Amino acid sequence: MIARQITIHDDVASTAHAIAARLITSINDAIAARGVAHVVVTGGSLGIAALVAVAENPAKTSVNWSQVHFWWGDERFVDSDSADRNVLQAEPLFAALDELGLDRGTVHAMGASDQYESAEQAAVAYTQLLAQEAPEGSASPVFDVLMLGMGPDSHVASLFPNHTRSDELGAIAVHDSPKPPPHRVSLTMGTINTAREVWLIVAGADKAPALAAASHEINEVAVPASAVRGTQATRWIVDRAASTLL
Repeated sequence: MIARQITIHDDVASTAHAIAARLITSINDAIAARGVAHVVVTGGSLGIAALVAVAENPAKTSVNWSQVHFWWGDERFVDSDSADRNVLQAEPLFAALDELGLDRGTVHAMGASDQYESAEQAAVAYTQLLAQEAPEGSASPVFDVLMLGMGPDSHVASLFPNHTRSDELGAIAVHDSPKPPPHRVSLTMGTINTAREVWLIVAGADKAPALAAASHEINEVAVPASAVRGTQATRWIVDRAASTLL
């Protein structure tokens, strides 16, 4: 298994800006190597702060954004205009990139409750969309970077303890989420772990116990964050408060 790389920054702001700088470099590297970049972004306070930091970073002009596909690790199954939607919270990034050639057709949002009758239908639609952009014989694109936040209970995406199975691929519906809203759509652990690089991005003292638990042993059922890994790199990019128990 590829060793986990841990980078610690002083606070939330410096962590967000470090993530943004690394993401821009990784996207440029992917485009140089393969002509396209597939990136999975995440919501949450640090995830959105990192996307805003990309929008503010002058180096963003170095990227051919027309060659970048944005995907989501999970989404709240609520109306499309709900402020709870990760994709709406990330709008400052996409608006900043519109003038730099971003094709909104490559921003692959997960379905909303006013578009689909159920989270299951939205998950099937996203699974089909992943397959459309996948290499022949694969269920999803080979993601160059896949970013995940982590909750105090160690959940990643919307894969909560006792709610995840790594043998599933694509996207799944999640119900009775311990964190509201209760209905969500999420990539599966099996799909997450096909990414070239998986970045676990974490900030806050309340996350320290879960991060420590994830570092001790791999237990997907009890500690989902412990099981995420990239095929080429697994990076933990965290702030000092979250790292105190490592």
